[in-house]
Amino acid sequence: MKLGIVSDLHCNIDGLDRALETMGPIDALLCLGDSIYEFSFSNAVIGRLRERDALTILGNHEEIFLGAAGERARSRPDIDRPLLDWLAGQPHRRELRIGGRRILMVHSTPWEPRGSYVMPTSSELQRFGEADADIVLYGHTHQQVVRRVGRVLVINPGSAGEARDPRNGRQLSCAVLDTVTEEVVVRDYPALPIGRQSERG
Repeated sequence: MKLGIVSDLHCNIDGLDRALETMGPIDALLCLGDSIYEFSFSNAVIGRLRERDALTILGNHEEIFLGAAGERARSRPDIDRPLLDWLAGQPHRRELRIGGRRILMVHSTPWEPRGSYVMPTSSELQRFGEADADIVLYGHTHQQVVRRVGRVLVINPGSAGEARDPRNGRQLSCAVLDTVTEEVVVRDYPALPIGRQSERG
């Protein structure tokens, strides 16, 4: 199977749609959290994820939005309630078995307390090798990682919504994983200026 992987969409429907176009034919879409901002919701982004039956998890921005601090933000009248309920029903992590591979989806880290920013050069990346999985997918840092740590293949697709990675010229990015060969293709594409995006929240 070919899995399309996106993370940190941050209400950027244009970034998500161009990721889907860039990835080409995929068998499933996986979203690694932070599809919204902590105080801003995107009907378009969450609607697209639901429409594509995306396997989605929650990130730190969803935790704030769905928690006590996000009560006022959640009360906005323009938020589609069924979409909000769909997002609220997603877990913080998913353990999948696809094509004989055990795949763990997390937003930041496989260990608790979660929330650390494990950058590509961080020594903490070695801890991913302790995960009870063949493949670990994570986001949070907005920076790409494709690395084998011990027996574990670790993948961070970068951000499809808010470019911060200086190594790819601060472009948006997504990844496609072939679960049979474990080949990973990371695809970069330019971030449009905010004024040209069709929706930012």
